[in-house]
Amino acid sequence: MNLSIEKLHSDAYRLLQEMIGISSLSRDEGAVATFLENQLKEWDLVPSRKGNNLWLRNRKWQDGKPVVLFNSHIDTVKPANGWTNDPFTPVVHNGRLTGLGSNDAGASVVAQLAAFRYFNELAELPFNLIWSATAEEEISGAHGVTSILDELGPVDLGLVGEPTGMNLAIAEKGLLVIDAEAVGKTGHAARNEGENAIYKALADIQRLLDFKFPDESPVLGPVKTTVTQIEAGHQHNVVPDSCRFVIDVRTNECYSNEEVFDMLSGLLGSNLKARSCRLNSSGIPLDHPLVKRGLELGLQPYGSPTTSDQAVLPFTTVKVGPGDSARSHTPDEYILEEEIRSGIDTYIGLLEDLKIV
Repeated sequence: MNLSIEKLHSDAYRLLQEMIGISSLSRDEGAVATFLENQLKEWDLVPSRKGNNLWLRNRKWQDGKPVVLFNSHIDTVKPANGWTNDPFTPVVHNGRLTGLGSNDAGASVVAQLAAFRYFNELAELPFNLIWSATAEEEISGAHGVTSILDELGPVDLGLVGEPTGMNLAIAEKGLLVIDAEAVGKTGHAARNEGENAIYKALADIQRLLDFKFPDESPVLGPVKTTVTQIEAGHQHNVVPDSCRFVIDVRTNECYSNEEVFDMLSGLLGSNLKARSCRLNSSGIPLDHPLVKRGLELGLQPYGSPTTSDQAVLPFTTVKVGPGDSARSHTPDEYILEEEIRSGIDTYIGLLEDLKIV
């Protein structure tokens, strides 16, 4: 084998530093995609590209074998207020790499790529392997991973790279955003006129606070509803005839997003409209060979409250990657060099000799 583990480690760490130096906000990932594409070609790999999405197939691809997918995202959120340094300038100090996208999810991108390069050199694999680095994850955009699923073809297992401390997120909550409107009638605030839409909205919000979905997940817990925005009224002396509010719903695997929407529509008097029902909860069985391998390696299974591209992948997936979710979207986001090294080794350990049906 031409590639040593140490070279894979050092290449990944250098690559991430260079990626941080290239702005890759959601919908504007073209420059970093081109940079990665050129780097892959320098390593004698043959990338495919659609829009700002890249992918590779292993050199010894054999039709008929199960297909495993490494997937993570190259887009970042906008930098939050409070950065000590320029978020697009990588800062290395005592084994800590600080920069926008270092933790979420650049470390996963480069660690998965290193593991792909390791397996790509092997003469024989019990599966086919794809590595993909995709766009628009942070906004669940239409031009991200879902736009290349037809090109990838059938996939049997996906490892979604997000900061999990390399523990196994065996389930992930879905996301349902609902726009609600309570409707009343205008009237003069000084007289007993009209129907105050704010009061109607408050009554519905209280119903949400009091309501508990009957089925609770042993891994993800209950469905969680949170009112996150509210707007009503145009002037102080007019009873408002409309009060709009937004409900953020985090669903478990006991319900589809459509079922949750129907239940809330029956519970509330306000008019409800779902922005999208496609980000459903997802998960992987505890007896899956990959989960068993992870447990053998000492990884901890857990349920993730955050949503990722896992929600839009129509096959069995697990979320696992270097870093800490608590650092994501925060000022001075960072990753440790040791976390990248450990991530590469763990990705290799998870897939080495893995047999899936």
